[in-house]
Amino acid sequence: MSIARVDIIGVPMDLGADRRGVDMGPYAIRYAKLQEGLHALGIATNDLGNINVPVAEATEQHVPGTKYLPVIEAACRDLARTVEGIVRSGGFPIILGGDHSIAMGTLAGLHAARGKAPGVIWIDAHGDINTPATSPSGNVHGMPVTFAIEAGHVNPQRLVYIGLRDLDSGERMRIRELGIRAFTMTDVDRVGMERAIEEAIAIAGSDDRSLHVSLDMDGIDPEEAPGVGTPVRGGLSYREAHLAMEEIARSGMLGSIEVTEINPILDRENKTALLAVELILSALGKSIL
Repeated sequence: MSIARVDIIGVPMDLGADRRGVDMGPYAIRYAKLQEGLHALGIATNDLGNINVPVAEATEQHVPGTKYLPVIEAACRDLARTVEGIVRSGGFPIILGGDHSIAMGTLAGLHAARGKAPGVIWIDAHGDINTPATSPSGNVHGMPVTFAIEAGHVNPQRLVYIGLRDLDSGERMRIRELGIRAFTMTDVDRVGMERAIEEAIAIAGSDDRSLHVSLDMDGIDPEEAPGVGTPVRGGLSYREAHLAMEEIARSGMLGSIEVTEINPILDRENKTALLAVELILSALGKSIL
């Protein structure tokens, strides 16, 4: 897998969740020496800074059942334009969140740049596929998959979940109805990460490097990734997460990656951001030998 240039874009978004702090995630990942790690792999980098996202205190709430949705959508439109420009110019986008609502912008930009919906491997404890009607909280970070599917930016048949272990009842129903391939943590325990990621790549991958990985750090067990807003015990181990990324790199199909939901306020010595950098580097080709 050979990547000449990576373009980094931060999205300091925390409007999609109730717990504050994930807006600092992009800074934590940069502080964990993402660029230095990429340079060590021989990859040129271009940090484009951050998308402008208003803070909650300066934002009015207009839409019941979908908190801050108009403001989130506006930021996601800016992100989509940036991601589209990166891909069209031959770059490899790395998107740093922020809560997982930012995936709406990432997926829209990838679709616009390539003229088709990307295949997606979504690593997460949660399904993020609630609707405004099924969401118990109204938090948009629990709905981006729904909005992306409705907009045509994701094809459910080329979407694979890995690491699920905390789903709302409405999400279970939608995953079944849409026929989305999902590896819960029970499935990972039964078949192993190697088989799970191989099947995920076979479903979501393609020869034109349009595979997208959307990594919510709460997909990793909180013992390894404590600095997340919605931790759930029993997640992916350190080695399972690295194996997934190493196999994705080995496939040669990866075209973009985003990392979301790092909350430095809840972290210990930036441990979660440091792991995020390790996983990004594994996905881009870093190996033991």
